[in-house]
Amino acid sequence: MRKALTIAGSDSSGGAGIQADIKTMTMNGVFAMSAITALTAQNTTGVSGIVESTPEFLGKQIDMVFEDIFPDAVKIGMVSSAELIDVIADRLEHFNAKNIVVDPVMVATSGARLIEEKAVDSLKNKLLLLATVITPNIPEAEILVGMRIENEADMEEAAKKLFDTYGCAALVKGGHKINEANDVLYSGEEGRLIWFKGVRINNPNTHGTGCTLSSAIASNLAKGYGLAESVERAKKYLSGALRAMLDLGKGSGPMAHNYALDAEMMEVVK
Repeated sequence: MRKALTIAGSDSSGGAGIQADIKTMTMNGVFAMSAITALTAQNTTGVSGIVESTPEFLGKQIDMVFEDIFPDAVKIGMVSSAELIDVIADRLEHFNAKNIVVDPVMVATSGARLIEEKAVDSLKNKLLLLATVITPNIPEAEILVGMRIENEADMEEAAKKLFDTYGCAALVKGGHKINEANDVLYSGEEGRLIWFKGVRINNPNTHGTGCTLSSAIASNLAKGYGLAESVERAKKYLSGALRAMLDLGKGSGPMAHNYALDAEMMEVVK
């Protein structure tokens, strides 16, 4: 079995972060492992507390994974401090990690910044340079390339700039700000831009979509699929999880990551 490591924060309500990553990786056919950057106390209505891992302990988690069950892909989610980003970059470079997917979580849905300025610098100067592909949404791409993105032509320009600046493929996600659910990938391969068209699914419960998409991409890279096919398969999985219309909690709830489980395994005692 292929293996994937997620390096991210814990979501106590199970919809995003480490929990969403592990569910997604499992449903996409790989063995999931984790290194936790922070514990959060949260639910569908908000976050009431965060306790960060120390850089030393995060480094030990990563080391223990790589020294025993070497991952075929790595997904990195929200890391809020420069010290933690530095440790992640150092350990991944040390182990010559492959198939690194970075979801550069920097801006909340509300527009609030989730990462300190010093950490943005570490993200740009260290972690992104190791990435195979990064998956920013529009506000995050704007921060990384320093330009306004207002239409699909801007998305294409931003994807190219991200590749030119950081040397990694970039999947710029359109979402509801610019289009229905269309994302554009630029990998530098023959100068090709690839659009992945999505169908808008009228489901208000979208907590953890970014985590889920990036983890699904990492899972498919781990299984040996090329980048474009990995993105296509990941978007198909995400659409299925949204289409299942799970409705839990009082706020923007989680998706049904397990929508494709065998029916026999899903039976409830009557």
